[in-house]
Amino acid sequence: MKNSFRLLASTLLLTLALVTGSLSAQEKTQPAGAEGPSPSNSLVRVNATLQAYNFLRPWEKGNPTPRRGLGALLSGGRVLVTAELVVNSTYIELELPTTGEKTPARIVGLDYEANLALLAPVDEKSQMLAKMVPFELDLSVKAPDTISVWQVEDNGDGVSTDLDVLRATVGEYFVSGSILLVYQVKGSLQYRANSFTLPAVRNNKLVGLLLSYDSKELTSSLLPAPIIQHFLDDLKDGKYDGFPSIGLGFAQTLDDQFRKFTGLEQVKGGVFVRNVAKEGSAAKAGIEEGDVIVKIASKEIDSRGNYAHPIYGKLNFSHLVRGDAKVGDTLKFDLIRKGKPLTVDVKLERREPGSYLIDPYMFDRGPRYLIFGGLIFQELTRPYLESWGKDWPTRAPFNLVYSNANPEKYEQQGREKLVFLSQVLRTPATLGYENLNSVVVDKVDGKPIKTLADLADALNGVTLNGLHKIELEDYPRLIWVHDGVSRKVNDQLLGYGIGSLTRLE
Repeated sequence: MKNSFRLLASTLLLTLALVTGSLSAQEKTQPAGAEGPSPSNSLVRVNATLQAYNFLRPWEKGNPTPRRGLGALLSGGRVLVTAELVVNSTYIELELPTTGEKTPARIVGLDYEANLALLAPVDEKSQMLAKMVPFELDLSVKAPDTISVWQVEDNGDGVSTDLDVLRATVGEYFVSGSILLVYQVKGSLQYRANSFTLPAVRNNKLVGLLLSYDSKELTSSLLPAPIIQHFLDDLKDGKYDGFPSIGLGFAQTLDDQFRKFTGLEQVKGGVFVRNVAKEGSAAKAGIEEGDVIVKIASKEIDSRGNYAHPIYGKLNFSHLVRGDAKVGDTLKFDLIRKGKPLTVDVKLERREPGSYLIDPYMFDRGPRYLIFGGLIFQELTRPYLESWGKDWPTRAPFNLVYSNANPEKYEQQGREKLVFLSQVLRTPATLGYENLNSVVVDKVDGKPIKTLADLADALNGVTLNGLHKIELEDYPRLIWVHDGVSRKVNDQLLGYGIGSLTRLE
């Protein structure tokens, strides 16, 4: 089972007992001051203080936590790290491994889907990084090349560990559901004095950043240089567009009967379009459920969804969209629809996470909520569900998990967000409702609720005999709350640790 580098400290410390006082045969020390790029003069320690929001108690933030990692110095005095290292950060600083000199840093580029962040000193006149040697990128790595993972000891000495590249594939980085190019590498890796962002090099050029390490299988996942180059190129004009997405789900067409059903008896390869996301690139181009994709940009797509990449061999077609192309590009899709060939031009776009009915991720901003008399309303997000832990698909409320997996019904209703009653505080305004939780809100005082702002407007409107009528999707279907009592309760709640009753932005 793969361990993220957030767990690297615990998983790899077990191996330290085997190498106390010595290095493994694969490791090489590199003294400080070596000419050209080296761990001691091309890597920068990055110290961050993180403070995430609490999605179950949305008016609160968690305790500040420290995080430490390594950054790779690039030209222009910029430092490349994973976005995971600085997620929800309240403070970031750069530190020289050899001298311990420090300077506050700021984020100049960030993409959570690509798990990349670019840092620079807050003080633009700082010369702390001036004598260090920046990396160039190596975009040519492929199996069975050997690469080296660089780390830094507490005393500033560099350590290099050789790993072998097994293959290129596609996989998730940090954000669930975001698929990009990954190198899979193999070799024993020892943990040193940092827990996030280990740069990998070949011939003193940066080939990627280590994302995860499996101490049982001795395999690692590497965020590769082509994705880094895409990220850096996108930042050059000062307007970051991100990585495009196609917005569809597909099924393989390996079964002969299924191929006959979809009209592929005389066609080689192809994948079946299982669903099309509303407002995605595919939907806007006219791709429909039931279509079969046989070619993208003149590249044949086999029945498993792969195409022949000139360097990496068989690779999932998502790389044609998210790796080789950029936002604004147009790709030709050759389809089979109801047994007949069809060609459509797809203009690639990127959907912001906030444009989805249910936000797939939410960093550096708090969850939207509204408290009224002790009723706590929120907009459903995947991070809310993930608050139940790694087993959230079985532990979180079933109806909300199902809604996250099947948002189409609510999208067809015209909802922009899914507003639900998350929990109820015991107050004079909520007597009898104390056990209510996790229920989707349909209407308030007869007004359809498409966003939390709609709910706020409804609760500020005219009431029926001083009562608000709240209609719910599930049992008990209908509740009434007294406007005057609820507002008095609101005043009391502000004096008992709840700093704000709403966050609508």
